[in-house]
Amino acid sequence: MMFRLTTVAAVLAALPFASASQEVKTLGAVTVTATPILPLGAVQTPVASLVAQRAATSDSARLLQDTPGVSLYGAGGVSSLPAIHGLADDRIRIQVDGMDLMAACPNHMNSALSYIDPTRVGSITVFAGITPVSVGGDSLGGTIAVNSAPPEFSDQAENVIAKGVLGTFYRSNGNASGFNVGVTYVGHIVNLTYSGASAKSANTFAGVDFKPAGPGAVGGPWLGANEVGSTHFNTENHDIALALRLDKQLLQLSVGTQNLPFEGFPNQRMDMTGNNNTQINLRYRGQFDWGKLQARYFDQDTQHFMDMGSDRFNYGTGMPMNTTAKTRGAQLQTDYVLSERDVIKAGLESHTYTLYDWWPAVGGVMGPRTFWNVDFGTRDRLGAFAEWEAQWSPQWLSLIGLRTETVKTDAGPVQGYNAQAIWATDAAAFNAQNRQRSDNNFDFTALARYTPADTQSFEAGFARKAHSPNLYQRYPWSTQAMASLMNNFVGDGNAYIGNLNLQPEVAHTVSVSGDWHDAVQTQWGVKATAYVTWVQDFIDAQRCNFGQCGAANLTSTTGFVSLQYVNQSARLQGLDLSGNVLLGSSSNWGSFKGKGVLSYVNGSNTSTGDGLYNIMPLNAKLALEQRIDGWTSTAEVQWVAAKTNVSRVRNEAPTPGYSLLNVRTSFEIKRLRLDFGIENLLNRAYTLPLGGAYLGQGASMTSLGIPWGVGVPGMGRSVNLALSLRF
Repeated sequence: MMFRLTTVAAVLAALPFASASQEVKTLGAVTVTATPILPLGAVQTPVASLVAQRAATSDSARLLQDTPGVSLYGAGGVSSLPAIHGLADDRIRIQVDGMDLMAACPNHMNSALSYIDPTRVGSITVFAGITPVSVGGDSLGGTIAVNSAPPEFSDQAENVIAKGVLGTFYRSNGNASGFNVGVTYVGHIVNLTYSGASAKSANTFAGVDFKPAGPGAVGGPWLGANEVGSTHFNTENHDIALALRLDKQLLQLSVGTQNLPFEGFPNQRMDMTGNNNTQINLRYRGQFDWGKLQARYFDQDTQHFMDMGSDRFNYGTGMPMNTTAKTRGAQLQTDYVLSERDVIKAGLESHTYTLYDWWPAVGGVMGPRTFWNVDFGTRDRLGAFAEWEAQWSPQWLSLIGLRTETVKTDAGPVQGYNAQAIWATDAAAFNAQNRQRSDNNFDFTALARYTPADTQSFEAGFARKAHSPNLYQRYPWSTQAMASLMNNFVGDGNAYIGNLNLQPEVAHTVSVSGDWHDAVQTQWGVKATAYVTWVQDFIDAQRCNFGQCGAANLTSTTGFVSLQYVNQSARLQGLDLSGNVLLGSSSNWGSFKGKGVLSYVNGSNTSTGDGLYNIMPLNAKLALEQRIDGWTSTAEVQWVAAKTNVSRVRNEAPTPGYSLLNVRTSFEIKRLRLDFGIENLLNRAYTLPLGGAYLGQGASMTSLGIPWGVGVPGMGRSVNLALSLRF
């Protein structure tokens, strides 16, 4: 029985409530914990890798950049949007310490991972491929579970420990700097922790002699030299957590706040001029003879502000856009050990979301009233799941799960800036419709693993997953160009109009994986995952041919266009490869290890034959790592192919291929750690394939003055330095 209790998490390491990374740490004693049996398509990022990457970024999403199958949509300096196998943003489930945090912005600027600083990230688990229903829900592409470090407790009541960490960093590109601090009281029963972090950066610079490429580059409004407009930011995060432990029970309460005064967005027409966020997270975990019981309640309040920053031509004229949102979630799960072979998991989840999105009057045609983009928008989820894991023999394991969810959305009546027809006609048509929608979704997962020897494992699975439209896909109502251009969370520069009749997306995924390695997993290893996903009612876009959309909008092959969300069909297929090999070791030179990652995904709209938007082209990374004494040094080559399979309906611009060289080293002795690295050592100029359209400067309210066809340039050479001291 005790053996089965240690493998209760088996295929479900990143639970909605806790993961293996959240096991309690006990100081001064040995705590035996299980190594979770993850699906082969899932990846747990090593802690050493997380620590090494912190010096190069203030964006927690960038900690995922070495994960097979994961790519990043470009956005602000701390707000990249992850994609798994070509499915991005809220098509994947992203949890921060178990909380399903929601973006509250028509441009999705305040993404879930922007609410945790990289210095607080203790573990990341990515479920790509087949995702168990206990960690999925209302998503298609998979799940990303990001957790802070687990609480620590002393082994005896009289052993009380105070400890902490101080850290700082500097990055030459953008003249970025910041600091972090953490202080912890460690008792036998009580753990009290405070952590805070601050980061700021000026505009970054592209590679040397960067020349904007594309049809609109000539004569465009460039800042000069190779400066990338609207890439500066300033952010501050604080978190205080209390944990109480009694025998095998653990109760945790944390309160986090974010004050973000400014963040530029080079692929949007607006910048984030303020984001104030508070989140409360209460969680319980209990271990019993029969299994585990876990519960959680969380609350998030967000106040979000957008306007045009100093790099925009309209800076000073102003077009404020305000959003407030409230998210509440509750989760209950039990893991019941039926026998040495069988474990049953069952759970309930509730998630409510309320959104107000309004744009104050600014005069002229944009006044005298307040423009309501979404008024009293709601998106409420209620779900339940059950999952059966069976260890039939030492070689065979199976997992079968079923999840059901009801998703209800609604929004109140709206109004434009005034009673003129350009606002009133669309508003009247929207207000006359029934805006309440109710979706009944279900997910199903079946997975089997065969482990014929301790040097290899094979896995195959099938998953059916459903995802309901978000509020910004159903409810933006204006066909007027300026208003619809403000509703864009994909960064392509186009205008988007909602569709009340959107149906939930349903994905069917087949995935096979193999894992080969030496018996002790220290000499070499290779992992491969191949997959294909068919999506019914895929939410794509079609050219707008009604309201204030002109006839030329239907046929234009250049420039920015007006689009409406629509259900179509799609197929995504691809391959992930990763491997490592110990090349050699000696007492004089230490150990040398080679590492590699390759990812490929192809996406197409099977209804129209068009390419899907922002699909990452074939890409690979090769790294050579040396370790000796307290030193760890890495030389890394990153290669990305040209992006030629683009979304024609969006007039998406292709991007050329490129290769980059990065080097970094770290030295750790006792309580001191020093990180030094140079990103893009050769200062190559390149365009981000998932960066979207470059809108970081120029006129923002219309396409006037913004050159179409120019992608967001990647960052040039940056010398990075970080220092941390534990005490």
